Amino acid sequence: MSNKGEQKNWKAHNTAELTANEEGKARLKETAATNGPVDDGTRRNFMKTLGLGGGALGLSTLGMLNQGAHAAVNKKPIPIGSMYPLTGPAASDGQGYKRGVELAIEEINDHGGILGRRLEPHAVDTKNMSATEVVAAANYLIDRHECHAIINGYNIGPNDAEYEPIADAGIIYMHVNTSIQHHNTVKSNPDRYFNCFMADPAEYWYGAGYIQMLADLRDAGVWKPDNNKIAIIVGSIPYSIVIANAMKDAAPEKGFEVVFDEVVQTPTTEWGPVLSKIRKINPAAIANTHFFAGDIAQCQLQFAENPTNSLFYYQYGALQKAFRDIAGDASVGVLTGTVDGLLSDEYAQSYVDSHATKYGAESDPQPGALSYGPMMHYALAAAMAGGTGEPGNYEQNRKIAWALKRFTFRGPTGSYWYHPEFQATLPYPTYTRDPSLGHPHMLQQIQDKNQPPVVVYPDPYTVGKFQLPPWFK
Repeated sequence: MSNKGEQKNWKAHNTAELTANEEGKARLKETAATNGPVDDGTRRNFMKTLGLGGGALGLSTLGMLNQGAHAAVNKKPIPIGSMYPLTGPAASDGQGYKRGVELAIEEINDHGGILGRRLEPHAVDTKNMSATEVVAAANYLIDRHECHAIINGYNIGPNDAEYEPIADAGIIYMHVNTSIQHHNTVKSNPDRYFNCFMADPAEYWYGAGYIQMLADLRDAGVWKPDNNKIAIIVGSIPYSIVIANAMKDAAPEKGFEVVFDEVVQTPTTEWGPVLSKIRKINPAAIANTHFFAGDIAQCQLQFAENPTNSLFYYQYGALQKAFRDIAGDASVGVLTGTVDGLLSDEYAQSYVDSHATKYGAESDPQPGALSYGPMMHYALAAAMAGGTGEPGNYEQNRKIAWALKRFTFRGPTGSYWYHPEFQATLPYPTYTRDPSLGHPHMLQQIQDKNQPPVVVYPDPYTVGKFQLPPWFK
């Protein structure tokens, strides 16, 4: 279907078409109510029968202003959809992302909504994050709730399959899938995927950035490795494999040698066999690219039973409170990092305080920061554009997409500046040397099991200094 700059109102079709399709529409809604999300083919056929290929209706500048005035009068809430793994192995992240979006929506509503209209959240559990589950969730949010945008955390596994129904609907989609495939998908057809935004840098940068950070610690003299060997434990999903491959590619240039890499089927809590192999090598550094907090906490507990003089780095998952809760004393000294992490500055503190007020002082604000920022950025962009756009309203959603790319937003995890070609944020300092244009790729260290990890890299975001892990002899 074509969506080249045309405003095709998803609900606006002539009386004859409405009469002819009313029965089919009723059946679809009945099916959704009874069976949950409808499949992609059913949804696309339904959208076609509603005449989304119809004529264009241009909006002038005056039209934009009128639309904004209309939005202030129209008090019907704006539906905002989200897809999270609320159950399954990534549930701790999913629950955190849900809190972030809901907190942002609450604050937006408390201050007038978007041009006078309140936002109404709708969430679907994507469980194991398979392509089938995530596509069904997108269809359900579009067909059942007619969501004007889908904003969430990550869904690792669908490989952009959910982009198709979202592109058909033309609504804004913002996520933190951290996937290089997003770059390729958007660049393959920028007109079709104008509405898809990745609100964090791709997973590739974890790998390249990790090697750079190790080199900087070594060159600064704060870490004096016994050798130049690196061992990599590789999670079995493509996301983890991309990160590991980037580490292997970058290591030689910085004087390191990857002497061990092995794929471990994940999720898992059994790390004994792979750790036994690594202990025989005694590398200077170990990286685990699996990221489920509970799983990698078990890895650290098992490593601590007989540790080597190795820096141990866990990609992303060790940022979470759940990791420290499970690993306990063994977590102290662990290195972790993220290309999209909660910053320790005054700006981010307002979010942290609001999160604690709403969810309790013991709640973990880290995951929610990743969805809170995009939700806020979307609201500002929609207000600039004159209002939100329902499914099929390509013209209005293109205005919002333009505003998202044109106006940089500072969130609790850094700056949201979207690359014009692939509509994803970029890491600082690995890609851009301008911190105002990038998400900082932070190296963090757990120095107290009862406190969040301390940012030890890069400046100007550092709040503490690297400490040699207590398991070093």
